Amino acid sequence: MNDSSKIFFLLCLCFQLLHAQSKEIQFLSGTDSEHTKEWDFWITGGRKSGNWDKIKVPSQWEQQGFGSYNYGRDYVTYGKNFKFNDEVGVYKHKFQVPSSWKGKSINIVFEGSMTDTEVKINGKLAGEIHQGAFYEFKYDISDKLNFGKENILEVKVSKMSADKSVNNAERLADYWILGGIFRPVYLEATPKENILSTSIDAKADGTFRSNIHLKGIESANNLKVELFDAKNILIGESQVKIDKGDTLKQIQFSVKNPKFWTAETPNLYKAKFTLKKNKKEIFQTEEKFGFRTIEIRKGDGIYINGTKIKMKGINRHVWWPETGRAVSKNIDLMDVQLIKEMNMNAVRCSHYPPNKSFLKICDSLGLYVLDELAGWQKKYSTEVGKKLVREMVTRDANHPSIIFWSNGNEGGHNFDLDKEFAKYDLSNRPVIHAHHKPGNAFNGIDCNHYEDYYSTKKILEGENIYMPTEFLHAQDDGGGGTSLADYWELHWNSKKGAGGFIWAFADEGLVRTDFNNQIDVNAINAPDGVVGPHREKEGSFYAIREIYSPVKIDLKTLPNDFNGTIPVENRYHFTNLNECQFEWKLIKFKTPFSSESGFDVIQKGKAESPNIKPTEKGNINLNLPSNWKESKGLMLTATDSFGKEIYTWTWKINYNDDISKQFSKTLTKEFSVSVIENDSLFILKSDEKEFSFGKKDGLLKSVILDKKGKKITFRNGPVFANGKTELSSIKSFAEGQNQVIQISYKDGKKAVWKLNPNGILELNYEYSLSGDYQFAGVSFDYPENYVISAKWLGKGPYHVWKNRTQGQTYNVWQNLKNSTRTGFSPWIYPEFKGYYDDVSWLQLDTAEGKITIGTKEEKMFVRLFDFYGIYGAEGYPKLPSGNISFLDAIPSLGTVLAFNINDKTESLGPESELNNLNGTFKRTLYFYFGLPDLGDENKQFTMPKENILTD
Repeated sequence: MNDSSKIFFLLCLCFQLLHAQSKEIQFLSGTDSEHTKEWDFWITGGRKSGNWDKIKVPSQWEQQGFGSYNYGRDYVTYGKNFKFNDEVGVYKHKFQVPSSWKGKSINIVFEGSMTDTEVKINGKLAGEIHQGAFYEFKYDISDKLNFGKENILEVKVSKMSADKSVNNAERLADYWILGGIFRPVYLEATPKENILSTSIDAKADGTFRSNIHLKGIESANNLKVELFDAKNILIGESQVKIDKGDTLKQIQFSVKNPKFWTAETPNLYKAKFTLKKNKKEIFQTEEKFGFRTIEIRKGDGIYINGTKIKMKGINRHVWWPETGRAVSKNIDLMDVQLIKEMNMNAVRCSHYPPNKSFLKICDSLGLYVLDELAGWQKKYSTEVGKKLVREMVTRDANHPSIIFWSNGNEGGHNFDLDKEFAKYDLSNRPVIHAHHKPGNAFNGIDCNHYEDYYSTKKILEGENIYMPTEFLHAQDDGGGGTSLADYWELHWNSKKGAGGFIWAFADEGLVRTDFNNQIDVNAINAPDGVVGPHREKEGSFYAIREIYSPVKIDLKTLPNDFNGTIPVENRYHFTNLNECQFEWKLIKFKTPFSSESGFDVIQKGKAESPNIKPTEKGNINLNLPSNWKESKGLMLTATDSFGKEIYTWTWKINYNDDISKQFSKTLTKEFSVSVIENDSLFILKSDEKEFSFGKKDGLLKSVILDKKGKKITFRNGPVFANGKTELSSIKSFAEGQNQVIQISYKDGKKAVWKLNPNGILELNYEYSLSGDYQFAGVSFDYPENYVISAKWLGKGPYHVWKNRTQGQTYNVWQNLKNSTRTGFSPWIYPEFKGYYDDVSWLQLDTAEGKITIGTKEEKMFVRLFDFYGIYGAEGYPKLPSGNISFLDAIPSLGTVLAFNINDKTESLGPESELNNLNGTFKRTLYFYFGLPDLGDENKQFTMPKENILTD
């Protein structure tokens, strides 16, 4: 043997010796949905049944083209004669184990299989059939293996359980019902003497306790625990003597000044557990953990490390459209990052424990987790439930992110299981009941679902802490961020308000392999996320992000005496704002006829981070340059201590009247203006343009751009949104170089059209209202089919509702026309249609040319075409007449949960009430049709005398 061979041999030996002391893993399946292995597969029913084939593992067999689909609420949809597809899948896989494993304790581990799972190794049963889909289970197969030879694994998986309580808990549910081995399968080999599991309780005072479950203790006589910080520096250790036959030992000691784990400061430590025989290490295992103390102070609140916290949470299904509940670490990471991007601090694992990688990421990035035993609205039997609680808690007990155990959902609570959790959780986390009916508070916490604003207020006046585990159901475009601001203020300012968990994170859209891979949300049942199936962001995503921002800034517009000082509130629980960074930018917005959208940065700088403690208020001083008013806009970006953006606020510096004057100055060419009339029309003319107005109603009837009669079909306005208008008088006259048409209506409304020499057509209108209204303003008509895109200076890029204006920032936005209905294919966001906030000017690019519309007054909403926020048998809320509207008030949006529509938005809080409008409202709109001649003499082409498509 040469020297290099000897070195290689010694390295391999050292490697084996090192790993002989710890658990060795051999995957039989792939590691996740992105890394699979093929096994042999046979299925009893549905597609591709009755023949052996190949299947990827882990996976859901429906997504591999096998079997048939069911949604969990099909039993409700189709009634008492309905039966779920009850396929049985049979898996076979050949594998080898190394001869070096002989004499070790070897388990086969299944992290998740739907549902009843029978396992055979070389024709021998590994153990009793496992029942329960979402739980890790294992069998000791040491005596069933052929070492160094081929082994045969056979797994029979029944989609429906033989235990009715399992079907009731897991299958009768408001989610997709799938089958198969959907999480990894692997072998784990340990020495015969080993540590089965540990349960850690690490408190904020530095106390560390652990229950250490032992197996096969014969010669080992010492158990050592060492604690290491993030830099792998030893911070504490202890050891305890063990004796032959010991199965449980507890170690307790303390460390000084540990860094706490919270969602804001996810400080992790490592515990190394070592079994020793005298000085020889027999077995070693490691666990990540965090020092933190959870308290429920009844009648007060939820405390972490002595500080009251409030949950900014959301419900999350384990889900990906192509693979169902078989997911990957990348998907888990993406979801945690998206939840944190919304400035949330909590997630509820609805309605079952997630895969392990998700919890590890919550530990490391910082989210409070509610880990839930399955039981959608029906419960497990006590016999089955006890086994599943043990499996769930044993697997998850050491994750510091888990703050609560949830014993089922909405009636799926088996009270006999409440005390089971603490048997396996040394830290004795609180157990809650996530319920949908009043009177089900547990452990001092009321989790009642889907209360409105006023019933929430009443609950908060009661004896219990209130933490709704579901609220503001985000079906279609409703719920989610809509009316959230009022709910959040209620919880933030209430002693017993603990925040809550919005339903839900993602639309549960499934790629249907039986329908040409279309994505199916099962009609009204599953489009209830604030992101789409592939995590496409809805408007609610950004509204939540601003509402839940821990840096709270309420400044809507810059005051006339603005001096660079901005009031701010610190809504962190543990973080001083001096740990954040603040950067300002002075910007110049792109203009209407620019080929670009967005802005140019003129100047930027850093603001001094203010010393504002958690929950306190203060000011940020930007220290802007003296010439800051020469810019068009101000941006402020807050960044957290990890370098992640918290939120960016924008303010315009110029008023709309100034912006309109700047627009007029760009139109340098002027032409004489005239008026002609006939029996039915007044016609205003300038150069080649003509604008016709009806004498009977005062409405714009047509727009002609040139001598050839080229039209832009913008017409039939202004139609007032409220009341019926009847013409009182109409007349035309000259006003200097301008031509005017003045219209009066019998109910006092007025409209004045004015054509200017520079080609701008002005509309001045006024109306009076007294009372409550959904919307107010004026509308026009334009063929939606002709629209290509829209560009606007205003809030965006998403549409808004009266009770969801948050999350949209001031900029020049551009959006290609689409017909997206929120929550449904093709999930193209932002939606093109809707109400847009604080618009200074809008430019529609159409097949007929450009239409530019602006306003001289502040705070104008623009409505683009026909759309609805929530859908039942019809859409809600109702729309103004016409299809393009310029509004002073817009409607609020209600909520929908399956068939249950709440379009009485007043129940959702002050922001959701009707618009109370009293007085006279005036606005000036200015229109420019086509492209202006900006005096560029460098012509690229000669316009043809005839266009065969249009002339």
